[in-house]
Amino acid sequence: MEPPPQHERQKMTSKSTIGFVGLGVMGEPMCANLVRKSGLPVWVFDQAHEPIARLVGQGASAAPSLEALGAQADIVFLSLPSIAQVETVCTALMAAPIKPRLIVDMSTSDVARTRALADKLKTAGIALVDAPVARTKEAAVSGTLFITVGATAEQFQSLQPLLSHMGSDVLHCGGTGCGQVVKILNNIMVFMTVNALSEVLTIGRRSGMDGKELFDALSRGSADSFVLRNHGMKSLIPDTFPEKVFPVDYALKDASLALALAQQVDFEPHIASYTHDLLAKTKAAGFSQNYHPALIQLVDGRVSLTEA
Repeated sequence: MEPPPQHERQKMTSKSTIGFVGLGVMGEPMCANLVRKSGLPVWVFDQAHEPIARLVGQGASAAPSLEALGAQADIVFLSLPSIAQVETVCTALMAAPIKPRLIVDMSTSDVARTRALADKLKTAGIALVDAPVARTKEAAVSGTLFITVGATAEQFQSLQPLLSHMGSDVLHCGGTGCGQVVKILNNIMVFMTVNALSEVLTIGRRSGMDGKELFDALSRGSADSFVLRNHGMKSLIPDTFPEKVFPVDYALKDASLALALAQQVDFEPHIASYTHDLLAKTKAAGFSQNYHPALIQLVDGRVSLTEA
C-alpha cells in the first residue's frame, strides 16, 4: 500500500490511519481495542514479534520499521517504558521522509521533557499530545482505562473518539504536559496511601485487631478510599504481592517522576520523598518485580530498613 502524499495527509481528519508503537503488557490490549472498535487501518511496530503476530491476526498490519509506520499512519500512538524511548521513537519519526501529523504519547513520561519534545516536534510539523493511562491490565483489555490528556481543546475533541475505544474515562486536563501531571500525581498519591495503609495495618495488628476487620471498618467511615479497598484489601490484607502486577520498579520510576516534577516547581515534598525512599529500599531488598504494596514488609519490620 502506497502512503498518500504529505500535503494530502495534512487535510485528513483524525479518523484516518492509525499507527501504534509499543505492544507490551498495556500497549497490546490497548491497540487491540483500536483494531477491533475503530474500523480504521492500524499499523503496528514493536521489537517483539509475538504481539505483532497476535494483532495482525486480529486485523492490524505490521510495519517493518518506525519510518515505514510513520509513512502509513497520520496518527501514531506510543505506549513505551519511559520518556527516553519516547524521544528515540519520535526522533525516528521526525527523520522519516513522510511524517505523521500527530503523535499521542500514552506512556508515563517526564513533564519537562514532554514539553521540550513537543516544541521539537512542532518544528518538524508534528503535534504531540500526552495521554497517559491509569488502572490495570484488565482495564486495558476491557477498554476501561482512565486516560488523562494534555492537548488543545481542538486536539482533544478530535482524539476523544479514538481514546474512548481504550478508556471509559477520558479527561482533558489542560495543555501539553498536563495529562502527565495528573497521571504522575495520581500515582504518587496511590503510593503514599499504600505507605500510610501499611503503617495503619501494622499498628492495628500489633494492637490485637484482625487486619481484614480493621480495613472493613475503615472502609465504612471517612478513611475509605479506592486504594484501601483495592490495594489494601486485595494485597496488604492477604499479604500477596505477585510479580508482573505494577511492580516496585514501575512504582519507583513514577515516584521519581513526581519528585522531579516537584523540583521543577521549586517544592520540597516530605511524604512523597519518604515514600520514594521506601520504594527504593523495597527494591534493594529484592522485591523489584513484586507488586508495589510489598513495601509493607519493610514497614512492619519483617525486612530491616537498615539492611535493605
